[in-house]
Amino acid sequence: MIETYQQALPHGITLSCRAAGTPGRPVLVFLHGFPEGAFVWDELLEHFSNTENGGYRCVAPNLRGFEKSSAPAEVSAYRPKFLVQDIAALVAVETGGTQPLACLVAHDWGGAVAWNFANQHPQLTRKLAIINSPHPGTFLRELKNNRAQQEASAYMNFLIREDAEKLLTDDDFARLWKFLTHEFAGNRATPWLTEAVKDQYRAVWSHGLRGGCNYYRSSPLRPPRPEDPAAAAVDLPKSMLTIAIPTLVVWGMDDAALPPVLIDGLEEYVPDLTLHKVADATHWIVHEQPALIQNHLSNFLR
Repeated sequence: MIETYQQALPHGITLSCRAAGTPGRPVLVFLHGFPEGAFVWDELLEHFSNTENGGYRCVAPNLRGFEKSSAPAEVSAYRPKFLVQDIAALVAVETGGTQPLACLVAHDWGGAVAWNFANQHPQLTRKLAIINSPHPGTFLRELKNNRAQQEASAYMNFLIREDAEKLLTDDDFARLWKFLTHEFAGNRATPWLTEAVKDQYRAVWSHGLRGGCNYYRSSPLRPPRPEDPAAAAVDLPKSMLTIAIPTLVVWGMDDAALPPVLIDGLEEYVPDLTLHKVADATHWIVHEQPALIQNHLSNFLR
């Protein structure tokens, strides 16, 4: 059974959370991406909180700027250090500060936060599981050098426009539905996107979209343009990119925005890597093949 609550954190941010399982049990934290919300993890929360599947305490926060979580107006409030701070504080609450997470599980923008979290706070989680979210090292490489990746990521330069929120909201969020059916899925069928699920998305989006767009505005990891060097002006030392804990990566190989080239060379940054490439799956593999995600994650947690 899913519970919902508002978790106030010591640094003044409140995260709206969805959770299942008994407090005090080993904790799994799940981080969503854009343009989604914590509800996308409900099936996994219920599965892994079941005693037959580990009996974990499973928590999925809405990241800052999403749903009922705090949504600072300033773009600078969405820099990685603040997003990581939110999750570190949530982990301290859920674990009592006495033990690490069993695993941090993340997709899309949640994965961007999780890569940074695992690099900066490896002592706070035993394992990391990433689903179709590029490692910053490989993503930076491709944004700098690969024209196809620059074109696939061109939507980022739309999302940083000052009028992006209005354009995304117009006509019952018409452009956002295209993110789910076109930009990331390549116009493939999306039978998982039922009317009931659409209503869950509307409920998240109705709280405002500026926070979600601010993730893109605050990050230079986007395609360069003549008036904006973006990724071309960024260099990251390997010390900021290395992941020292066991890491699972599951990658839908038909992701239209984040193609498989982004997992090439991943072992350079992640020495203890378990990689599963999934054919006939898109960016939305969590929705398309939840049983497969459950299976890979179950095996990894063992």
